Amino acid sequence: MPIPTALTIAGSDSGGGAGIQADLKAFEAHGVFGMSVVTAITAQNTRAVTAVHDVPADVVTAQIEALVDDLPIGAVKTGMLSSPEIVAAVARAIEDHELAPVVVDPVMVSKSGDELLAPDAVGAVATRLLPLATVVTPNAHEAARLAASDVRTLDDARRAADVILRLGPGAVLVKGGHLDGEAEAVDLLVWGDGEATFRQERIDTPHTHGTGCTYASAIAANLARGLGLEEAVGRARVYLQQAIRHALPLGGGHGPTRHFWFLDGTEAWRGR
Repeated sequence: MPIPTALTIAGSDSGGGAGIQADLKAFEAHGVFGMSVVTAITAQNTRAVTAVHDVPADVVTAQIEALVDDLPIGAVKTGMLSSPEIVAAVARAIEDHELAPVVVDPVMVSKSGDELLAPDAVGAVATRLLPLATVVTPNAHEAARLAASDVRTLDDARRAADVILRLGPGAVLVKGGHLDGEAEAVDLLVWGDGEATFRQERIDTPHTHGTGCTYASAIAANLARGLGLEEAVGRARVYLQQAIRHALPLGGGHGPTRHFWFLDGTEAWRGR
């Protein structure tokens, strides 16, 4: 292959900071050609999600079918799936076409606090999608919801990860940006016979829109490039840290992370 490839199956963020827009930027930043299947159209900015329109499940299926019929898919990342019907359609396509590796970001709530996953879809994610995941990447809130227990400390995260592992994914990455008793941002990766922790300086900034999408997509991109899971997560975490450090103070709410923080764009806009 001339270039690694990856597919994002997620919602569209009109503000450009999260969703498929963030995923495609993260793919490209890692030298991976990105494809997208849109599951929902959201009207949102840095402050709020003001409208959501779900794409019909059969159209979600049709998008996936069009891609697998013609293009190689080196990795899959799922994000906002919103309804049980969409979750089922995505899970069925992953099974039918034996797509792998699969990074599941169980998107439930936007950075502005708006619900992005219907309550009856949480069970569908747990029973239909997680067993197909190479790794699932919940934040502390999402891990608590999937495990039905509070996640406030690193020990809580470890217990929640063990519960989620029993749902069938190959590994669980609990993102602990604000765990009690931790001076740093600590992420915990747990798999069948081991675990690893990833610690980074906690950056004091409100501009973190799209961090979950970006992190999961960077992991998927690294897996598409052939890295093992632990190294894929570690490199993705370092990339995300810099994207947050160089985040953009755009809008009146949570500004977006900067996916191409290592470029200033000068040569591109000059046509060089």
